[in-house]
Amino acid sequence: MTISVWRYSHLALAVSSFLLLTLAAITGIILSFEPVAAEFQSYRVDGFDKITLNQTLPLLRQKYQGITEIKINPKGFVEIKGTDDQGGDLLSYVDPIHAKRLGVPQQQTEFFQWVTGLHRSLFLHETGRFFIGLTAFLLLLITVSGIILLIQRQRGIRRFFTKITRDSFAQYYHVMLSRWSLVPVFVIALSGTYLSMVRFELLNVKTESPKVDFDAIRTEPVRKDVDFEVFKGIHLSEVESVEFPFSEDAEDYYTLKLKTGELAVNQVTGDLLGETHYPAAVSLANLSLNLHTGRASGLWAFILAAASVNILFFIYSGFAITLKRRSNRTRNTHKAEESKFIILVGSENGSTYGFAAAIHRQLLRAGEKSFITELNNYTVFPKATHFIIVTATYGLGDPPANATKFMALLEKHPQQQQIHYSVLGLGSHAYPDFCKFAFSVNLLLSAQEWAKPLTDIHTVNDKSPEDFSLWAEAWSQQSGVQIAVSPELYASKKALQKLKVLGNSPQDVAAGDTFMLNLHPGRSKRVTSGDLLAIYPANDHRERLYSIAVINKQIQLHVKLHAEGLGSGYLQRLQPGQKISARIINNTHFHFPAEAAAVVMISNGTGIAPFLGMISQNSRQIPCHLYCGFREFASYSNYQPMLEESKSAQKVLNLNPAFSREGGRQYVNDLVERDATMIAEVLAASGVIMICGSLAMQKDVMETLEKICQLKSQQSVSHYESRGQILTDCY
Repeated sequence: MTISVWRYSHLALAVSSFLLLTLAAITGIILSFEPVAAEFQSYRVDGFDKITLNQTLPLLRQKYQGITEIKINPKGFVEIKGTDDQGGDLLSYVDPIHAKRLGVPQQQTEFFQWVTGLHRSLFLHETGRFFIGLTAFLLLLITVSGIILLIQRQRGIRRFFTKITRDSFAQYYHVMLSRWSLVPVFVIALSGTYLSMVRFELLNVKTESPKVDFDAIRTEPVRKDVDFEVFKGIHLSEVESVEFPFSEDAEDYYTLKLKTGELAVNQVTGDLLGETHYPAAVSLANLSLNLHTGRASGLWAFILAAASVNILFFIYSGFAITLKRRSNRTRNTHKAEESKFIILVGSENGSTYGFAAAIHRQLLRAGEKSFITELNNYTVFPKATHFIIVTATYGLGDPPANATKFMALLEKHPQQQQIHYSVLGLGSHAYPDFCKFAFSVNLLLSAQEWAKPLTDIHTVNDKSPEDFSLWAEAWSQQSGVQIAVSPELYASKKALQKLKVLGNSPQDVAAGDTFMLNLHPGRSKRVTSGDLLAIYPANDHRERLYSIAVINKQIQLHVKLHAEGLGSGYLQRLQPGQKISARIINNTHFHFPAEAAAVVMISNGTGIAPFLGMISQNSRQIPCHLYCGFREFASYSNYQPMLEESKSAQKVLNLNPAFSREGGRQYVNDLVERDATMIAEVLAASGVIMICGSLAMQKDVMETLEKICQLKSQQSVSHYESRGQILTDCY
C-alpha cells in the first residue's frame, strides 16, 4: 500500500474521532492524578513481592480477631475487613509483616466519580460506552497506521531512530515524539478496546467458585496454617482476596481468590479442597484495566497522563504519542566478582530470604563485601573466600524452584581458590524430609576439592530464631566476623478477663463429636448471643475464636473436638470450677434484630451456637424459622430437646434440620430452596435472614436467595442486604 493511502487513512481516522479523543484525553489526565497521588502513600511495604500467605495470614488473624477478609489492591496495599474489638466495622490498610495499621481506605471523591462517569460513558449509559469503545478502537487503528508511516518515512525499521530533518516545529515534534509514544499509546488503545469487548460480553470472563466435596473433607492430620504448603507457595502479589473460615469446623475453609483462579483450602489440614482456573480472558481483562488506568503503579499512571497530554498535542499536530516506561532493579551494593562473602539462597516462596538477608546486612555493617543471590545463579566467584548457603527444602526432599540447577552448576563451575563453606537448612520437623536438600548440598560440597567446611551443617526448625542464633554463634567463632540474630518479638495479647467454668459435657466426647461448655460471664463486660469468645489455649500468641450463645445468663459454647486440636482440646479438658483467661469480642452486626416481622436463621455445623442463644432470649416471640445442617442425626440430637422446648414456648416456629450423610442426604440449602415462597414472604414483610457457618454454605445459600428474590420479588439480594434484612457471619 502506498504512503499516500496510509496518510489519508491516518488522517481520516483522526478527523472522525478527534472530538471524543479530546474528551477522553482530558478526562484521562484528570483521572491519572488519583493513582499518582496514591504513590506517595506508604501503604505498600518493602519486599511485598516476597511475602507469602503463611507469613501474614496467621499474624493478621492473631492481631485482628474479627477479621473476615483481606484484599490486595493492584498497588500492593493490603486491606483488611471485619469487626474491631468494640464491635465496629474494621476497615484498614495494614503492614502484612508486622500487622500494623497504616491507614484507612478512602472512597473516590464525587468529582472523580463524575469525571470517571464522563470518561467511561459520556453519561449516556450503554450508548456512551459503545462510542467510547469505538473511540479506543479508532485510536488503535490510528496508532497502527502511524507506525507504518514512521517506518516508511525513516526508510526501514533499522533506521527508525535515526536523525530527523527539522522542518517546522509541528512536523519535527510530530515525528520525534511519535517514535517514543508507540508503546504507551498502543497499550491505551488496545486495553481500552479489550475492556469494551468485555463490557459488551464479547469475551468469556465468567468465573466459577470451586466445588467442594464435603463428604471427602479430612480432619487430620492437623496442621498449623503457617505450615500449609498451599500458603507457602502463594505470594501476596498473586492474591486478590482471602476469605477466612468462621469456625474451627473442617467444613469451614479458606477461600483464596487469586489473579488466575480460586482455591478452597481445608483450615485443619491445609488440603486443597477445590480449585478453579479463570479463563485467560479474565487475566487479560485485569491486565488491561491495570494498564489502562495506571491503578497498579503511580509511575505508569504518570506516563499515561503524559501520553494523554501528548495525544492532545498530536490532535493539533496530527499524531498520538506517549512515553516509554522504564523500570529500575535493585542491585547488590558490591559486585559478585569483587565480593569476599557469597550468600546463596534456595527458597520456594521467598521466606528463606529473610534469614539470608539478615546475614547479608550484618556482613555489610561489619565492613565486609557481601553478595547475595539465588542458588541457580551460582558461577565462578574469583574473590570469594566464604560461601554461606541458606536453603529450604521443597516437596519430598527436592530443591526449591530457584535451586534446581545448583548441583549441575556446581560441577560445571569449580572455584579456582579454597572456599570455606557453611550450610544452613530451613524446614519443619512436621515433615519427614526435614532439610533433606540442605544435607544433599552439604554432601556435594564436601566432595569438592576446593571446598572446606567452616562449620557443621545447621538446621532451623519452623523458622526458630534460637536455632538460627546457634548457627550464627558457631559461624562467628570460626570466621572471626561477628553476626547475631535477635529472637522474634510477638505482639502482646489484649486485656483478658477471667471466666469460670460452670459445666462441660459430655466428658467422654470423641474426636469429631461436639461438646457444650458453660461459662460464667462475670460482670465486667456485657455479652449477648452472636458475640465471639477469644481464648489463648497455649498461653502464647495463638488465638482461637468461638461463637457465643447466652442461655440463662451463661455463656455457652458448642465446640467440635478435633484430634490434637489446640483450642477444642483445651476447652474439652476444662473442669467445673476452673477459670480461663479470655476476652469477649462484641459482634454487634450479628445480634438478634430488635425489630423484625420474622427471622429466618440458617446455619451449618457449630454455626448454630449463636442461634440457640437468640432463640432462648426471644422473649417477645418474634416468629423464627430455624434451618440447620448436620452430618448425622446424632449431632442434631444434642440440641433437639432445647429446641423442641423453645418451639413449645413459641420462641421458634419451625425447626428444619438437614442431614448430609443420613436419610435423604440433604444440605441446608436444599431446605431453603424448598421453602422459597415462605422466605420471599419474610423478606417482603421486612423480615430478616441470618446466616451463620461456613463460607461454602453461605455461598450456596446466597445463590439460592438470589434466585428466590429475582423470581418472587424481581429484586436482587443486594437490595435486601443494603436494608439490613440479610445478615451474615460466616468464615
